Amino acid sequence: MVDFGLGLLAGPPKGRNEGFLTDLDATLPQLKGSFRSIWMTDHFFWQGAPTYEAWTVLSYLAARYPDFEVGPIVLGQSYRNPALLALMSATLQNLSGGRFVMGIGAGWKEDEYRAYNFPYPEPRLRVQQLEETLIILKKMWQEPGKASYEGRHYRIADAWCEPKPQPAIPILVGGGGYTTMKHAARYADIWNYPDAPLPRYRQRQDILLRHLDAIGRDPATLRCSWFGRVAIGRTEAEAEARGSSRSDTWTRENAFVGSPQQIAEQMRAFVAAGCDYFLIDIIGAPDPEVLGLFTEEVIPAVKGA
Repeated sequence: MVDFGLGLLAGPPKGRNEGFLTDLDATLPQLKGSFRSIWMTDHFFWQGAPTYEAWTVLSYLAARYPDFEVGPIVLGQSYRNPALLALMSATLQNLSGGRFVMGIGAGWKEDEYRAYNFPYPEPRLRVQQLEETLIILKKMWQEPGKASYEGRHYRIADAWCEPKPQPAIPILVGGGGYTTMKHAARYADIWNYPDAPLPRYRQRQDILLRHLDAIGRDPATLRCSWFGRVAIGRTEAEAEARGSSRSDTWTRENAFVGSPQQIAEQMRAFVAAGCDYFLIDIIGAPDPEVLGLFTEEVIPAVKGA
């Protein structure tokens, strides 16, 4: 089964704060029944562009849009105490009726670490911290009673997480680093690799499969997802023009660009490579023509294949 999720912008259009919700209110009814989930990035700023705090947005989205799952793509593990994050997640899972997905990664954006006074360890240590965070989340969500853990970077001592999340919270681990993918193989329900051209996606997935084989895990138990942008039009030229209207960085290699037929073909190649969940920022939403091209032509072609 192939699923689709909507990736959101980091914040509202500059000078139009109301646009964030106005656009969502216009977009999501058009995606109901075709898209499974909504995803919010976890960053503090992008060169002064309007940027919302992810957890606040997720909590609001879960209440406002009950027909969709919600998740971060992805939380920087450094930004929130792991034990508190476990309790926050369990709370949102229970209040939303089981519609939360924990997306998490090692963190990477150095300027926001420095600006907000977070320590910025070297990559090797941040990836170690990611594993300890995943261990703490699972212990606090799954173990009866109090949970304790003594790691190199994080520790908990008789920490409560009650009530436990119901149902169990799926974990998405994002990133293409060798060790990050090893953690995805061991702890995650979904692996995500963002903005990846097909050859690179295949190459990283080969590494993921080796990690799964090393621990004896069935690859069918770990979903593989892709996060990035879609620029769609009736023609390839129209799609490229629509894509160029956005200032964020994308290329023909790391986005899906073209007519519905071209995008369906591009996505089917990812499906053939093992990807079954596309988390996409559709350039031009909430324009009904743009969304209609995707939901009425691309999705049936991808799922039909």
